[in-house]
Amino acid sequence: MDTAREIRDLGATHIAPRATPRVRRMQVIALTLLVLSGVVNYIDRATLAIGNPLIRRDLHLSIAQMGLLLSAFLWAYAFAQLPAGGLIDRFGPRRLLAAGVFIWSAAQALAGLTTAFGQFVFARVILGFGEAPQFPTGARVVRDWFNVRARGTATGVFNCSSTLGSAIAAPLLTVLMLALGWRWMFGLMGIAGIIIAAVWFALYREPEGMRLTRAEEEYRREGDETGEAARVTLGEWRRLLGHATTWGMIIGFFGVVYLTWVYTAWLPGYLEIQRHMSIRSAGFATAIPFVAGVIGALLGGWLTDWLVRRGLSPIDSRRYPLTLSLLGMAACTVAAALVPSNALALAFISLAMFLGYIASSSAWAMASVAAPANTTASLGAMQNFGGYVGGALAPMVTGFIVQASGSFVPALMTAAGIGVVCAIAYVIIVRRPVTAADLMAGG
Repeated sequence: MDTAREIRDLGATHIAPRATPRVRRMQVIALTLLVLSGVVNYIDRATLAIGNPLIRRDLHLSIAQMGLLLSAFLWAYAFAQLPAGGLIDRFGPRRLLAAGVFIWSAAQALAGLTTAFGQFVFARVILGFGEAPQFPTGARVVRDWFNVRARGTATGVFNCSSTLGSAIAAPLLTVLMLALGWRWMFGLMGIAGIIIAAVWFALYREPEGMRLTRAEEEYRREGDETGEAARVTLGEWRRLLGHATTWGMIIGFFGVVYLTWVYTAWLPGYLEIQRHMSIRSAGFATAIPFVAGVIGALLGGWLTDWLVRRGLSPIDSRRYPLTLSLLGMAACTVAAALVPSNALALAFISLAMFLGYIASSSAWAMASVAAPANTTASLGAMQNFGGYVGGALAPMVTGFIVQASGSFVPALMTAAGIGVVCAIAYVIIVRRPVTAADLMAGG
């Protein structure tokens, strides 16, 4: 099936189906709650970093123990992706995201009650498990409620929550911690998440749970492969891992998230240590690249839809921006490492994050077109697994290189090299979508 030609010719053959008011209402509800939960998701990740000095003092933790706490979440989150995606496709986003938000919020509240290192590690691991369904759910919801012409923009909206949450986290959490203490900071964020979990479960509905009209079904399935099953099977999930496109997405997203997490984990330290900025100046400066990331996330999603409307296939409309943005992110990282001016370095870092979130939105938009609908969350979660193996390695590798060399420059050059290699994976390996026939035959 030539999907690009079908989409290009739709206007010449018939009037493209439009979303009904009922479908638009569900789209608004879904995206609003995905953004809210995504923002809380990223704020919750930052609580440990913001509370670092006070937590180490109160619990008598070493810097090495704090490093283990910071990485415990990332490893749990990465490996929880694989089952999370399959469970979402099997049991639906409504139940899985509600359960995930509740679990991670309970873990967040529990962290505020901990009195020992081992208890804190346990809370951070559960936080990672609970947060795992968030972004694969977003990919599946977009696939379920938006047709192929609109999925990129919708993906950019829910994906911007990650960098928006990061931009909000530092000032919000600092105010809460200074006013109420680090324990209440954790507790209040846990309560906020539990409320969002309840609202999501009460308001969101899956297409299978609603009696959609023929026009509504035509709208949401426009441009998709026909005859797709509603629920993924274990065999389909396993065969998805045997397809080259899946591995290209896993490898490519490794580079996107590796580079992003170099900045997420080390930007304040880089500005203070390498660029000799004050703690106050570095704190304010750190927010600028994340604001640029919000713009990049929204633009990246819109761009993929624009390219589809201009005649590119859905897969290429994602692959081209992904490749170019990741290469640009690597180039900006090299420039940021080498320029003598702090202002120029911050400008290049902001541009790198802008491009990085164009790449991130394009990658999540690819999950909504690169495989049959009943494997969308599974594919997105596999991609995110690769990404967060990179995310877990980035702070550790960067720290080791800086400690050995006494400079951030080799660490940033290493990150840029990883970005270039992973961009090539999108060019060489990701060539066509996975079809239902591939999954039936073992593809």
